[in-house]
Amino acid sequence: MREEKEKLSKRIVKYCVPKLASWLLRLWFATCRVKVHGSQYRETSLDSGQNVVGLFWHYSILFILSQLRNDSATVMVSASSDGDYIASLAELLGYKTARGSHNSGGMRALKHVLRDVKNGGSAGIVADGSQGPALKVQSGGVLIASRTGAPMLPLAWSASSYIVFNSWDRMALPRPFSRVDFFYGEPLYVPAKLTGEELEHWRLLFERRLLDLYGTAWQLYGQAGH
Repeated sequence: MREEKEKLSKRIVKYCVPKLASWLLRLWFATCRVKVHGSQYRETSLDSGQNVVGLFWHYSILFILSQLRNDSATVMVSASSDGDYIASLAELLGYKTARGSHNSGGMRALKHVLRDVKNGGSAGIVADGSQGPALKVQSGGVLIASRTGAPMLPLAWSASSYIVFNSWDRMALPRPFSRVDFFYGEPLYVPAKLTGEELEHWRLLFERRLLDLYGTAWQLYGQAGH
C-alpha cells in the first residue's frame, strides 16, 4: 500500500511540476528584455528551405527552450528520471522529444532525430550532453549533421543579471527584468558520412565555434563565462 502511494505521488509530481514550470518560465522570461544577435544565420538557412541542428550548452537549456518554443523542433532529452521533467516541459512548450542516454537509449534517440531531420524537421541538441563534462561537445550533433546535410547552428545567451544553480553544468537562469542577449552563430556545414578521425576533427571544430560564441555573449558583460 505504501509503495502504491509513493508511485502515485511520483506520478502526480511528474505531471504537475512541468506544467507549473512551463507557466512560470513563460511569465518569468516575459519580463526580460531580449536582444537577438545573428538572426541572419538562422533566417538564411530557413528561408532557403534548409532545416538546422541547433546546439547549445546544457547550462542554457531552460531559456533556450522558452526562447525557441515556436520552432517545433525535435529535442533530444536524456532517458534519466530528471530527463522526464525536461521532456514533459519541452512538449508543453511545443517541441517533439527524442529520449536518449549514454547507453542504448542514446542510439534509439539518435535514430529518432535522424529520421525527423531527414523528413524536413529541425533539431535541438544539448552539445555537452545530459551528464557532461560541461562545455565539451559530444559527437551526436556532428553525426546527425553529417548524415542529413543539415547545418549545425550554435546558440548561446548571456544576461545582465542571472541565477546560477549548484549543478555540474552551473545551470543558469536570467533574473526577472534583466537584459538577455541571445546569439545565433555562424552555421557549420560538415561533409557527408564522416567516420573516425574525420568525425573528431569536425567535433573539435564545432566545439571551438560554440565556445567562441559563448565567450562573445558573456564578453558583453565583461565576463569570460557564466
